[in-house]
Amino acid sequence: MIDYRWVEGFAADFIRRNVAVIVATGGPPAALAAKAAATTTPVVFITASDPVKLGLVASLNRPGGNATGAGLFAVAVEPKKLELLHAVAPQAAVIGVLANPGNPNAETITTGLQEAARTLGLQLQVVNASTENDFGAAFGTLVEQRAGALLVAADPFFNARRSQLVALAARHAIPAIYEWREFAAAGGPMSYGTVISDAYRQVGVYAGLILKGEKPANLPVMQPTKFEFVINLGTAKALGLEIPDKLLALADEVIE
Repeated sequence: MIDYRWVEGFAADFIRRNVAVIVATGGPPAALAAKAAATTTPVVFITASDPVKLGLVASLNRPGGNATGAGLFAVAVEPKKLELLHAVAPQAAVIGVLANPGNPNAETITTGLQEAARTLGLQLQVVNASTENDFGAAFGTLVEQRAGALLVAADPFFNARRSQLVALAARHAIPAIYEWREFAAAGGPMSYGTVISDAYRQVGVYAGLILKGEKPANLPVMQPTKFEFVINLGTAKALGLEIPDKLLALADEVIE
């Protein structure tokens, strides 16, 4: 039997029910809540943050405790997203970055992007949003600072509100790049990142192995092996973007 709970109070309820394994999705909050409540119950997590830095596992190869799972390692992808965005919007001297200050990776992401921006000769304008009420002010700042393009940092909160973010970028005619394919499918111009559906499939495989007797301590944290670059050509044309042929050739998928 599979049962579902929201993160608030879910872990303690599962422990009382003596479940065989907890699958913690939705990033660090769920993973940390499960780890804190489940001292012996196996936990399989999925997170874009470094699971070692979060304290979920002792090491990637030897988790050593009752938790393992899949790490998306989104931090490493962000500079590549900036490079792709610059290739599509080379005239944009100021690039906006939308980040969630509540994400444990926020500072690391922005620091890495600042370094990449200096290499490309770009200026970054970082704006923060941790609630839907923050979106209006964030986009207002981007317009005020004349940001010519936008990079939306990887975050579960943003992913859950992708239609809203895509619509706001379109309303302000700001070319944007996102983490997941789902953003491009929702009308965003581009996305580049890991294949999130593959990561969830791997988490399901690990949950199955644990149900068959495997110990989390012996299952290395899985790292992403599949990345995809998706271009929504229809949206790009509507924004007046010229997609270089070399980028079209690199794309894993082109949405007409």
